[in-house]
Amino acid sequence: MASRSLPFTQLLGLLSFILLLVTTTTTMAVRVGVILHKPSAPTLPVFREAPAFRNGDQCGTLEADQIHIAMTLDTNYLRGTMAAVLSLLQHSTCPENLSFHFLSLPHFENDLFSSIKSTFPYLNFKIYQFDPNLVRSKISKSIRQALDQPLNYARIYLADIIPSSVDRIIYLDSDLVVVDDIEKLWHVEMEGKVVAAPEYCHANFTHYFTKAFWSDPVLVKVLEGKRPCYFNTGVMVVDVDRWRKGMYTQKVEEWMTVQKQKRIYHLGSLPPFLLIFAGDIKAVNHRWNQHGLGGDNFEGKCRTLHPGPISLLHWSGKGKPWLRLDSRKPCIVDHLWAPYDLYRSSRHSLEE
Repeated sequence: MASRSLPFTQLLGLLSFILLLVTTTTTMAVRVGVILHKPSAPTLPVFREAPAFRNGDQCGTLEADQIHIAMTLDTNYLRGTMAAVLSLLQHSTCPENLSFHFLSLPHFENDLFSSIKSTFPYLNFKIYQFDPNLVRSKISKSIRQALDQPLNYARIYLADIIPSSVDRIIYLDSDLVVVDDIEKLWHVEMEGKVVAAPEYCHANFTHYFTKAFWSDPVLVKVLEGKRPCYFNTGVMVVDVDRWRKGMYTQKVEEWMTVQKQKRIYHLGSLPPFLLIFAGDIKAVNHRWNQHGLGGDNFEGKCRTLHPGPISLLHWSGKGKPWLRLDSRKPCIVDHLWAPYDLYRSSRHSLEE
């Protein structure tokens, strides 16, 4: 039987219908007559596989031997996180004892899990969902947009998210590298304090709080009798058990509520920590946070290293080493970060 071809107008209509059907089914989900857009997956950078490190001959395998480290997983800072993890493994005497607790926003954990697993096949880690609605209504605009992201506040809820069996954890930002054995920091004697971190006393707190704070006699009393000591919350050892018992998550939230009402500070999540813990933390050696390498929060100008020994380099501030290296306008200190960069660029692909 001879085949019969469809008229051109009918064929055009059929092709249009098929195209519409394919587009609809691949980009949308239909439920009870309502069209719901699926969350788009982030475009993550591709990383080279890190080597497996086995640095020590006598490393315990018990739960008590585990060193718990918490970090956030931000798709914009993932390159920094990968470099930080590599530095931790490379300089640890017992890298197999490092247990990582990553906090990420919902919807992206599968892509992030695959990225970490392919880069560090032997890494002991778990990813936890952080609900941004916990803080979205509590965040006040600060001097830099990056400080206003919900994940920047995830450290406040760390004790509520990680397993209750974990009673101590090291929280680290994603813009740093560790050039010493992290076990040395892990075993710091807390002396009954909730937080341990490098401490910088004789700080000028007028820089951290607004006139609305200093003109309020009730608020000012909070700092009366306290030593004016600053610490950077990007590197902290936290007694999670004491944090939970002291209900410190709620205490930080209370200050965020005051900030919403009166705007008593300019920075993001740091000032509430100072209002609660300033002068009352366990001070550790400054070598564990050579911070400020990203420059100031406005221009990100280059800074030099502080004198003294170094165990941790921290690019806090506006400038990030991977961005400055890619733009071919790096600061001198950015070359100290570069050896830990696992990013697989087109240049690396050609070399391989």
